[in-house]
Amino acid sequence: MEIYRRATHLSLAMGETSYDVTSRALVMGILNRTRDSFYGPAATFDLDAFFARADQLVREGADLLDVGGVKAGPGDEVSEEEELERVVPVIGALKQRFDLPISIDTWRASVAKACFQEGACVGNDISGFADPDYLTVCAKARATVVATHIRLRPRVADPSPHYDDVTATVRAFLLERRRWALDAGVASERIILDAGLDLGKTAAQSLQLLRDSSQLAQLGSPLLLSASNKTFLGVMFDLPVTERREPSLAALALGIAGGCRIVRVHDVAGSVRVRDAIARLLEAA
Repeated sequence: MEIYRRATHLSLAMGETSYDVTSRALVMGILNRTRDSFYGPAATFDLDAFFARADQLVREGADLLDVGGVKAGPGDEVSEEEELERVVPVIGALKQRFDLPISIDTWRASVAKACFQEGACVGNDISGFADPDYLTVCAKARATVVATHIRLRPRVADPSPHYDDVTATVRAFLLERRRWALDAGVASERIILDAGLDLGKTAAQSLQLLRDSSQLAQLGSPLLLSASNKTFLGVMFDLPVTERREPSLAALALGIAGGCRIVRVHDVAGSVRVRDAIARLLEAA
């Protein structure tokens, strides 16, 4: 693991704002409009609980909010209609309440389109753009996209994934998906890359990708880290999902040092403190 120091300026556009992420990471707060999220405390289906959590994340210093209506892992079927009902109204309400970029965590182009119309400006797609209309919708809306590596597809169990070289495979996949986005008309400063920890990876493979963050950061697009409370940390430390706060913050620190510039987290307050401490230590060095 090496400390990644970027030699050139790196910016990220979301909505009408451009963010300098050359050396400072943005903290993305997780907002799940679900009943069955893998991390129970984040499953805020009730509207009062959902907006109370949104208020909390903003007070704690979130730079952007990521709203999801369907969990990534196996579970009860959620139709397109139900997903739309879960997320579209709250996107509009969040946009009215807060002056922050709003991300929609969906792999359905129709859901992304409806959320962009309500004010979302980021499409966070863990499927690797499996929906052929996804990138066209994003380009027309001038939305930012997250290209995420996954081996199979969302909601499908992948218990024994094999890679000859997991980092090389993920690197090639992300380069390909970035090319897809550019070809669809998405501007380069609106493309984020995500190695997809736990998505079709064993704990060891996810850890390897975290350690190799600097290699993926060298691809030249902002790199997103989504490690908060994930399974690979539970396996490493033999901890249930509700007791992974400290390993999550340690993974965040490792990722930021390795070049990750957006961190998707449940614990915004802790993440902001760690992010800011790392920035000051690097400045002092």
